[in-house]
Amino acid sequence: MNIATKTVLITGANRGIGRALVEEALRRGAKQVYAGTRQTFTHSDQRVTPLTLDVTNTAQIRGAVDEVESLDILINNAGVSPFDDLSDRRVLEQQLAVNLFGPYDVTQAFLPLLTRSRGAIVNVLSLASLAAVPFSPSYSISKAAAFSLSQSLRVLLAGRGISVHRVLPGPVDTDMTRDLEIPKASPESVARAILDGVENGEEEIFPDPMSESVAEGWRTGAVKALERQFAAFVQAEPVTA
Repeated sequence: MNIATKTVLITGANRGIGRALVEEALRRGAKQVYAGTRQTFTHSDQRVTPLTLDVTNTAQIRGAVDEVESLDILINNAGVSPFDDLSDRRVLEQQLAVNLFGPYDVTQAFLPLLTRSRGAIVNVLSLASLAAVPFSPSYSISKAAAFSLSQSLRVLLAGRGISVHRVLPGPVDTDMTRDLEIPKASPESVARAILDGVENGEEEIFPDPMSESVAEGWRTGAVKALERQFAAFVQAEPVTA
């Protein structure tokens, strides 16, 4: 999957990793970039088309589908990450709405276009998908669920020629991590690594130094081997469009 000449849709595109992904896709020669945001968004490059897209808003998702004529790569990047202690169910419900059901609903809406192009889905998750972060457990739960969603979609959509990539970053220097006094990767470096991973066909993308430290253990570990074993049950009967 070469980014050059491709049409890309990025959710949460107004800041952080999302904004950096817009710039990196343009730098690599993307034909068109749809920038999905909740706020007003403008860009000087004529290849960028802003979309009003709150991933929890069904009407806005339908509106985005009506505006997009073709699509090669869907990047589900929009997310939220409040600090909590699991004492308020409403926080967990919000996290699931944005970080799990948001990517699910957007993906389902754009499946016909992705099937037509035999495209790619890129779900930006977190290392918290693999090990819960104690100061943000609701976020960790939602990202773990999105991790499993991505794994399931990968198997179920393989017969349509659609690839599914899971991105597992560690701390990135964005608004969501502003108050954390820990080493952080830049959004620009993470965006480059994400698109490198997509172009290289990597199933799991570890885009920063912290995540890279667990990459080899994951790729050669028992859990990844079990994933492949389970996937074989479905891949024997490809899904048709």
